[in-house]
Amino acid sequence: MPVRDVGWYLAALPLLARGADVLHCPTFRAPVRSPVPLVVTFHDLAVLRRPEVFNAWTRSYSRALLPRVARAADRLIAVSHFTALELVDLLGVPESKVRVIPNGVGDPFTPEGEAAEGEYVLAVSTLEPRKNLDRLVEAFGRAKLNGCELRIVGARGWGDVEIGNGDQIRWLGEVSDEQLACLYRGARCAAYVSLYEGFGLPVLEAMACGTAVVSSDLPAVREFSRGVVTVDPADPDAIAAGLIEALNKREELGQKGREAATAYSWSRVADETAAVYREVCG
Repeated sequence: MPVRDVGWYLAALPLLARGADVLHCPTFRAPVRSPVPLVVTFHDLAVLRRPEVFNAWTRSYSRALLPRVARAADRLIAVSHFTALELVDLLGVPESKVRVIPNGVGDPFTPEGEAAEGEYVLAVSTLEPRKNLDRLVEAFGRAKLNGCELRIVGARGWGDVEIGNGDQIRWLGEVSDEQLACLYRGARCAAYVSLYEGFGLPVLEAMACGTAVVSSDLPAVREFSRGVVTVDPADPDAIAAGLIEALNKREELGQKGREAATAYSWSRVADETAAVYREVCG
């Protein structure tokens, strides 16, 4: 949205930040000048690494503004070591300005609680080209999981990605966190086959719920995932084989993932972020 991106982030926000101790922008949409110390969180640099899967405005805005935002920020928070390397590589950010603070997970994403009914594989992502849902749907068909649905949760994005509801495919749209946790717990496995990620939060959420996961083999996901079947997201046959493997090992994989997810809490994220604030305030 051009009005928001230019009018709010570049003009209004710096004025409103006057008198604050720190201005923290939780995404890379941020001012290019700030009257107070500026902290910006970068979740990924997909728009620069894979521009073809973004709309024209986002591509143009990001090419023009991201280098200036990176220069203006006193500290950049990266949600993974992979994203930190991307900042250095694509934006020329000095390593000394970057702090890595991985995402967290907490309630309601726990193994305890209500589980959705039915036999299904769960996919959680916005409907947009980067999330690779067309190949997931193709792979699900090739896996021939009799009596099993593919349920897809997520908002409609851009790029005219359509998920047709049918006998085995159901798009549920957006749901609450409580409903999502219920869906994770009831799923035979979760599938996340994005083409590029700076972290991959749905993988961590599924792990925390004790759900077996099939994920793209991406550097950022490898940093935190345990008990996850990794696949080539460009190969529907590999995704299909991954789904079958995850279903066959669902108890073992679920336990490993649940144990690994305990290291990633939002309280840790808050503590480490507050430390960055103290750092920029001197």
